[in-house]
Amino acid sequence: MKDMSELSYILDISVIQDKNCLFLHQKHYIEAILQRYGMDKANPIATPADTNMKLKKNDGVSKPVDPCTYQSMVGSLLYAAMATRPDIAQAVSVVSKFNASPNAAHLTAVKRILCYLKGTLNLTLAQYERSDSGTLVGFSDADWGGDQDDRRSTTGNVFLLGGGAVSWLSKKQATVALSTAEAEYVALSQAAQECTWLTRLLSVLGMDATPVVILEDNQGAIAIGKNPVDHSRTKHIDIRYHYIRECVQKGQIQLQYCPTDDMKADILTKPLAKQKFEYLRREIGLCNV
Repeated sequence: MKDMSELSYILDISVIQDKNCLFLHQKHYIEAILQRYGMDKANPIATPADTNMKLKKNDGVSKPVDPCTYQSMVGSLLYAAMATRPDIAQAVSVVSKFNASPNAAHLTAVKRILCYLKGTLNLTLAQYERSDSGTLVGFSDADWGGDQDDRRSTTGNVFLLGGGAVSWLSKKQATVALSTAEAEYVALSQAAQECTWLTRLLSVLGMDATPVVILEDNQGAIAIGKNPVDHSRTKHIDIRYHYIRECVQKGQIQLQYCPTDDMKADILTKPLAKQKFEYLRREIGLCNV
């Protein structure tokens, strides 16, 4: 065994420790991938995704591009999105759907993400303040029918602990939702599964985080989660998505309403305009240090 002092770098993640706070960033990793793909001199852009662009598998106009290069670029972005950059998670999730047969429009979307990273190299995640208790809070949201090819919805959830995001998800749902409430309810169930894992991890570390508050901006989804009675509007929902009900009944999770304007998980469901995007980015713990 060898004491190598305080952790400062691991798996392309830089760690800054300052008294009771901890900051994470991937500036050097991002600089490396920008140089690798010839984007190190690109013009920065304010957001990783265009609110006016709806990507499809085949738009009938764009020409095919090299899949190997495209997949390599997306793979490099995926690591950043999973490690320290939740702000690009939604955009990367979208472009990763076209890995099998990418075209020029998809490649343009990937390059836009790289341009965004070029202008936000100094963003760090986040400010993890030391605490003896696990004050874990979650946010769950969904973009109903956002996929242009199969009309499936997108789940977005984020969990904050000590002032920064510790877990986040942006993922297309496995089934087609028939209403906004159903899409939000499916997202809630996925958030409940992640919440269970996080609370068990905190328990191992000696921190009791239960009950965890999960905030949701759809009253219908909250009502379905709190009411165990099946009726015509919910009987078709897959059994596995009712896991949230069990967690609520056991007192492990508390569902609370959150106004849409304050929904932090919105950044993980769809492209946003610059002002709102930057606001939510700060809210989940990404800042310049």
